[in-house]
Amino acid sequence: MPTYDLVIQNAFVVRPGAQEPERLDVAVKDGRFAAFEESIDPEGARVLDATGKHLFPGVVDVHQHWGIYNELGEDAASESRAAAQGGVTSGITYIRTGAYYLNRTGPYREIFPEILSATEGKALIDYAFHVAPITAEHITEIPDLIGEFGVPSFKVFMFYGSHGLHGRSTDQGSFLMLPEGESYDIAHFEFVMRGIQQAREDERFAADRDRISLSLHCETAEIMRAYTKLVEQEGTLSGLEAYSASRPPHSEGLAITIASYLAHETELPNINLLHLTSRKAIEAAMMMQATFPHIDFRREVTVGHLLADFTTANLGGKVNPPLRSREDVESLWEHLLAGNFSWVTSDHACCKDETKFGEPREDVFVAKSGFGGTEYLLPGMVSEGRKRGLSYNKIAELVSRNPAERFGLVDKGDLAVGKDADFCLLDDSVEYVVRAEDSLSTQEYTPFEGFTLTARVTDTFLRGEAILADEAVVGEPRGRYVARSGQAS
Repeated sequence: MPTYDLVIQNAFVVRPGAQEPERLDVAVKDGRFAAFEESIDPEGARVLDATGKHLFPGVVDVHQHWGIYNELGEDAASESRAAAQGGVTSGITYIRTGAYYLNRTGPYREIFPEILSATEGKALIDYAFHVAPITAEHITEIPDLIGEFGVPSFKVFMFYGSHGLHGRSTDQGSFLMLPEGESYDIAHFEFVMRGIQQAREDERFAADRDRISLSLHCETAEIMRAYTKLVEQEGTLSGLEAYSASRPPHSEGLAITIASYLAHETELPNINLLHLTSRKAIEAAMMMQATFPHIDFRREVTVGHLLADFTTANLGGKVNPPLRSREDVESLWEHLLAGNFSWVTSDHACCKDETKFGEPREDVFVAKSGFGGTEYLLPGMVSEGRKRGLSYNKIAELVSRNPAERFGLVDKGDLAVGKDADFCLLDDSVEYVVRAEDSLSTQEYTPFEGFTLTARVTDTFLRGEAILADEAVVGEPRGRYVARSGQAS
């Protein structure tokens, strides 16, 4: 008879791909799932009674931003606590050179070891990084990032062609710390694609080919520049509605079209269209899927854009791309229920109150962009999704299995024997009002203040050990960097 380290009894187990939750016992041995059965003898094992709760796979939040507004190691510590609060056990954060993030430039062969050093021993959850090639030299480093550092996923910020992180920028070269004579524009995006595809064709990376991909933040810099000027000159809109109008939905649609054609031109098949916010954006993405069926497009939506619109969120909800109208929110849900989105993520970016808001405080155009939300990812999806007929098992696919598979987190995202024993327990019999003071993030506000949720994560386990128990963080940080390609360890 096998001896287990931990047995979870009486849980409603939510397996990605299954038709409905199953009342099962779950056994863990050596940090991995060892058995899923109707009844498991717990002799010699720790026992966790999960009666009345749903056991979800650990959430895999593949769009986070540690280190934009706070020191990278600080965010790894504090924001991974918020992640655990939301049932997140693995996170992938975006890194680039230039202003914000690291506030420096140079080759990634020098910078990436510093990134690993800054986060080591700090995080409660397992973590990885996506890397943005900003300079021409970075494109030449793509094979090394894949093979030596275990990074197979890359990003392009299309709106940085003329915009900074928060709005207009008069000097992109300084903002991105570009070498003299270089530009960050459509031609650069093309060359990034060619560099990634060249790496995919390299026999050294044959085993990694399917997980080497490019993600794109799709907004069109020229449209944004013109419409920001129009909105400010007209002065009839304010707050988040004004910000949405200054970065209009057709800006997303146009950028998606450009990115998709470049993928076709460069023969790069693995494209991720990030945080689509509007009807026009998702319709453009589906049009491009039909136009280029040989491209393996994946489409992302954030929990923020599914929960809030520019009238229900407070000014803390300034984000890129913006929160949209209620009509756009409903369109996103229609496409999510139709199966047109690949995963849901948080786009978590902790921006403290003193950093977020400028003078005057109510001016959306001087506020910083981005907000935290990883702690609401699973509770928000269950709260809103079940009202709309989205099954728990489909939610598990959207927040765990699908993103893990796309980005090479091979031991994560599923409830199966041999996978890492990452899971969370969710109570769906509660009702409560979101208050920023209840979050474990160091952000002092939330755009979701006053929203009502009907699901709460009570316990989160990483590799079979509790990191959140009875809604409180427990133990020392034990999160590890996860190499997802090459020979890195």
